[in-house]
Amino acid sequence: MHLRSIATPYPAKESLQPKRYKAHNMGTTYVYDFPELFRQAVISQWKKHAKDSKIPKDLFTSHELIQDENGGLTAVEREPGSNKVGMVGFKITAKTPEYPRGRQFIIVANDITHKIGSFGPEEDEFFNKCTELARKLGIPRVYLSANSGARIGIAEELLPYFKVAWNEDGKPDKGFKYLYLTSEDQTALEKKNYLKTVVTERIVENGAERHKITSIVGAENGLGVECLKGSGLIAGATSRAYKDIFTITLVTCRSVGIGAYLVRLGQRAIQIEGQPIILTGAPAINKLLGREVYSSNLQLGGTQVMYNNGVSHMTASDDLAGVEKIMDWMSYIPAKRDTPIPILSSVDSWDRDIDFYPSKDEPQDVRWMIGGREHEDGSFESGLFDKDSFQETLSGWAKGVVVGRARLGGIPIGVIGVETRTVENLIPADPANPDSTEQLIQEAGQVWYPNSAFKTAQAINDFNHGEQLPLMILANWRGFSGGQRDMYNEVLKYGSFIVDALVDFKQPIFTYIPPHGELRGGSWVVVDPTINSDMMEMYADVDSRAGVLEPEGMVGIKFRRDKLIAAMSRLDDQYSDLKKKLATQLSPEEHSKVSAQLAAREAALLPIYSQISVQFADLHDRSGRMLAKGVISKELEWRHARRFFFWRLRRRLNEEYLLKRIAETVVCKNKLEKVSRLKSWMPTVEYDDDEAVSNFIESNHEKLQEKIGELSTEKKRKDLHTLLSKDPSVAADAVKDFMLSLSEEERKKFIQSL
Repeated sequence: MHLRSIATPYPAKESLQPKRYKAHNMGTTYVYDFPELFRQAVISQWKKHAKDSKIPKDLFTSHELIQDENGGLTAVEREPGSNKVGMVGFKITAKTPEYPRGRQFIIVANDITHKIGSFGPEEDEFFNKCTELARKLGIPRVYLSANSGARIGIAEELLPYFKVAWNEDGKPDKGFKYLYLTSEDQTALEKKNYLKTVVTERIVENGAERHKITSIVGAENGLGVECLKGSGLIAGATSRAYKDIFTITLVTCRSVGIGAYLVRLGQRAIQIEGQPIILTGAPAINKLLGREVYSSNLQLGGTQVMYNNGVSHMTASDDLAGVEKIMDWMSYIPAKRDTPIPILSSVDSWDRDIDFYPSKDEPQDVRWMIGGREHEDGSFESGLFDKDSFQETLSGWAKGVVVGRARLGGIPIGVIGVETRTVENLIPADPANPDSTEQLIQEAGQVWYPNSAFKTAQAINDFNHGEQLPLMILANWRGFSGGQRDMYNEVLKYGSFIVDALVDFKQPIFTYIPPHGELRGGSWVVVDPTINSDMMEMYADVDSRAGVLEPEGMVGIKFRRDKLIAAMSRLDDQYSDLKKKLATQLSPEEHSKVSAQLAAREAALLPIYSQISVQFADLHDRSGRMLAKGVISKELEWRHARRFFFWRLRRRLNEEYLLKRIAETVVCKNKLEKVSRLKSWMPTVEYDDDEAVSNFIESNHEKLQEKIGELSTEKKRKDLHTLLSKDPSVAADAVKDFMLSLSEEERKKFIQSL
């Protein structure tokens, strides 16, 4: 009624208003209002990207997905609220800053106003079809979770009819034997076509005919186990979809049972504050425990639980904020599976030095290395990646590792960094166990613990599956925590998950040991390039260190007192002279005097030579030795690393895209064979020059595609020739069948071409 005449009557209640009211009472947005939230999120993206740029008029279109008569999905425009099942789907086309021509994605959402959002067979089937459609198209699938788990019910149609066979008539307190129907009940059910809803056994008791109920089927589909079967169907579909396309979930209301598992199986989750992710409700658990232990569902699965244990990647204050985070996340990923990643024009030039330089003496926030830092006076020190481009995820869990997505000269890339400061891991007390207490565990920086190792593997899988992003690991670990508690908590298992994730990675990976960073022992092993030599490269800063042990530990094993004494004898003239003098014939008094002088000199030199031994051991850990041993590709200087990685990343992405196309066209034994073929197509280019190779590929894209097309044609000819050579009779029959399938005109053209 804002800005309207006071005589304007209040509008009549809309048909959707009761449903909106019901959804709002449950703390969420009505399902048909979500497309408008996505529209507002896209507009917000354009405003952030370029304040002066014009927002496209037709930047957002939404069509509802419904099942057609053939069981497939059709995109239509129809009135909101027309759904007959508790699951709704949308096919969205949005023109975003990174895809101004438009990108598509599928939304599938629970309707919390329809049977409290429960999953029945119809909902499961529709969810599965939406997911499979997204996989078929190779586009992202967004799930808006607001449900009550698998549907439960009873056969309401039998309630007025069933009878009870008491152990003793007139005395219900003596118990009962079974439930049954009379012949009249059977006839009444038959008239209503309900006879097949119950399985009975005919018996005679006390001279009366009875139909003992052995099973109740029910007239309605969706009362029990069929809902569980459907839950299994969509659980499998979601798991497969995560490995195939980009999947993300917004927990916009409570998510229960199978709903909670779908959140986890889709992996990427944004949880609205105040909305729980649970398996069983608090009242049911209290009943099981026999006392009031939990006061609410939030105590079981609120953000303080699910965000801190890594189930939820992010949290949001409301539905609009959650949708905006989904759109921001999608801005880093390709519009379709196996297409190049989106590159945004960046105001932060790739051709600049990195201002922020990490301190050697005090721990600092690794996020400053990634995205730079702003001082209190307003000045800004730039980091490795574009300013304001770093989007962190999983920040509530395993804080010893920092993961997220950033841009390097506008190119999206996954980032894993290492916290050098000590972090705290809070384990809450269990309300069900009165003896339990809250635990606050201190975790040292630069060390992989079970939770941070799992987080690292989880992030690598997220970057790889669906997102198809390259990866930068700012490696700065001293090793894995090997204490009894952490060994019991499976640090070995989660550390091996990192290797598993890297082996399966399909995009370029850059492992970079930053200035004053170090990579020791097992932490080097799990990120070594030989794990996935086709995709991984390792670089080290000139001020970095790496080795099996730290210098202090190495000295204690390999540079002990005897070697320190030998070094003193060789390098210190005074000590050497005293030692020689002691070896000559001396009187007891002189021998005692010289021995005392030697011991005093040794005591004075020992601390200094201990430092020298540490320095000697440290010189074995420098980047120069790493390069000489061939374990890294190149030494880098932090100040200039941004320029190097921009062209290296750009070259690798262009190159890998072509190499994949070549692999699809011809059979190659290894990457070297594919690279040799690609190299032969650019004879005038210095192949070790990243900038030159990248520019050549981008400026000659069409010619290179023609080369790949020629390879494909040549392969088909060879395959056909091989078939004809191996079995001419079968090949001849195939040609005859082919000729018969052609029209007269097509047959003439084919014969002429021969």
